[in-house]
Parts: sequence; C-alpha cells; structure tokens
Amino acid sequence: MKLKVYTDWWARWNPGSAWLWVYITDEKWNPVEKRYKSLWVMTNNQAEYSGAFFWVKRAIELWATEIELFMDSELVIKQLKWEYKTKNLDLKKIQQELWEILSFWKWKIEFTHIPRTKNKEADRLSNIAMDGNS
Repeated sequence: MKLKVYTDWWARWNPGSAWLWVYITDEKWNPVEKRYKSLWVMTNNQAEYSGAFFWVKRAIELWATEIELFMDSELVIKQLKWEYKTKNLDLKKIQQELWEILSFWKWKIEFTHIPRTKNKEADRLSNIAMDGNS
C-alpha cells in the first residue's frame, strides 16, 4: 500500500516545547490517519527531523510498501536525499536512526519538499495540537 505522509511541527520558542502532527493518506488521498506527538523541548531543526523519523516509522507500522514523505523543510528533505551534508550531531543521530529503520524496511521511499501552502492540513493540525496543549 502506498502512503502519503504530510508532517509539520510547531514550537513556541527555539528551543522550546514542540509538537508534531502528521496527516497520512492513501494514494487516492483518502485519509488514513491524523496524529500528533509531543517532543517536549527541542530546536526547530530537531523537531523537523523527529517528524520525518516518527511518521515514516508510523507509515511502516501501517504496512506501507511505498512512502512519499512531504515536508515544508527544505533543509531536512535535502539532507535526507543526501544533497546537503548533515553537520549537526543531534540531527545526524536522528538521520542515522531513520536510515537504520529504512535499511530493514527495503521498500520505496520518496522525500519531497513542498511549500508551506501545500502542507496546509499538517500545518493546521500542528497549530491545533500546540494551542490545545501549551
């Protein structure tokens, strides 16, 4: 099953209390899951990387055989595609954990940067989580 994963995060400060949201659909855009997770205190980049990690892992748990990850973080997407080097040790650790999971999964994954305007549902949900839990 092909799953499309749209993720976003929200934090009040940098670093600060951070929340992740995910909106997962099947390939025909039917909603599969909407979920959020508290990250406690993280930097913006740590939160974005954690979003990629947690929600790709969740798509695998949902028996995805193909995953398209959509994020409005150009930095994270380009680093996951190996177009940019990951120099920060905290980010590198999360990146390595994600690649470790993917090495056992062995299916197809695509990382796509989208503008914030195309990530509206995940952005809306991350704001709801933050406003309701801050």
